[in-house]
Amino acid sequence: MADTLKLNLLFGGGAELLFDKIKKREIELPALKKCYPDCQSEKWTIKELLVWLKDNLLRERPELFVQGESVRPGILVLINDADWELYGELNYELQDNDNIMFISTLHGG
Repeated sequence: MADTLKLNLLFGGGAELLFDKIKKREIELPALKKCYPDCQSEKWTIKELLVWLKDNLLRERPELFVQGESVRPGILVLINDADWELYGELNYELQDNDNIMFISTLHGG
C-alpha cells in the first residue's frame, strides 16, 4: 500500500480566485488519516478533503467556497468528470489519482 494518496485538484469558474488563482494542483495526503473514535474510516472522504482544503489551500473568503460541512450551493463538484452525486457526495472515499474538480457557477453582477 502506498504511503500517500495523490489527488489532482482543479478549480474553475472563478473558484480558482479563492485558491491563489491556481487552477490545477497536485496534492499528496497521507494514505491513511489519523482516525479518532468518532470517524467511520481511516480513508479520506470528500468531506475531510474540504476541511483540509479550507485549512491548507483556501486563501480568501471561505464563505464563498464552504458552507457548514459541505461546499456552498453554486459550487459544482466533479469526481473523475462525473457529478459527485453519483458517488455519494461527501461520503465518497477518495482513491489514488482521483481528479476532483470544483467549478463555481456563481457570478457577480
